[in-house]
Amino acid sequence: MKTLKLTLACLFVSLYTFAGVLQTEKDALIALYKAANGSEWSTSWDLEASIDTWYGVKVQDDKVVELNLHFNNLQGTIPQEIGNLTALRKLNLGFNKLSGTIPSTIKNLKELTSLGLFMNSLEGNIPNELGELQKLESLQLYSNKLTGNIPESLMGLTKLKELMLGSNFLTGTIPNQIYALSNLEKLSLIDNKMEGQIPVELAQLTNLQELILSSNEFTGDFPMELVNLRNLNTIMVSDNNLNQDITSISNRSRSTPPDMLFLELQNQKATAKMDIEKE
Repeated sequence: MKTLKLTLACLFVSLYTFAGVLQTEKDALIALYKAANGSEWSTSWDLEASIDTWYGVKVQDDKVVELNLHFNNLQGTIPQEIGNLTALRKLNLGFNKLSGTIPSTIKNLKELTSLGLFMNSLEGNIPNELGELQKLESLQLYSNKLTGNIPESLMGLTKLKELMLGSNFLTGTIPNQIYALSNLEKLSLIDNKMEGQIPVELAQLTNLQELILSSNEFTGDFPMELVNLRNLNTIMVSDNNLNQDITSISNRSRSTPPDMLFLELQNQKATAKMDIEKE
């Protein structure tokens, strides 16, 4: 009996590591360290030190809740073990040199509100599994090498405020179900290979502030119903194949009447201002 108790005690202790964090979470962080060439990071980790001292790692109630390693010279891939950080609320690996695909195990991060993988060299499709992250408010995947369509599963992320997918190689059309993203404030699909018409359903997004669709292959008419969106202050649709000669509207005042904006869009000949997406 004593031997059994001792064995159980050792097993319990082995499940935990520095700062009380579960061993599975520490293993996930170490897997990232190894997969992304941690010894070469701008600010590296001392793997013998307590996890709550590791750069970019926030621990709360003995759980890893934030991982912010942007602009830290990560090189390599994102390991499948990232999905074991199940208490994670924010994940920012932007401005690095990550390659490979986005692991489907990210679907396990049910508490995630912000996912930033922008400015890397990630390839492959946007995983359908991202649609399972129902608490997500910000999804920033811009400036990678992603291909394929925008998954319709993303249209179920009803808390989403930012959907930033610009500067990739995305194809296909904007899903008509985009209207379901009722909290969306920023939508950027700039510099892709998307086609088809700009869906009129975008006009149902009453919280929309920025609509950035320049440098694609969109065709047809620009949906003038969008001029009724009072919060919409930036529209960029230049370098497409639209029937109208429309470039961009920036810094539109909320007081601008819809009919005045309609005339501005109809008669505009200005050169598009290609804003750079910011974090």
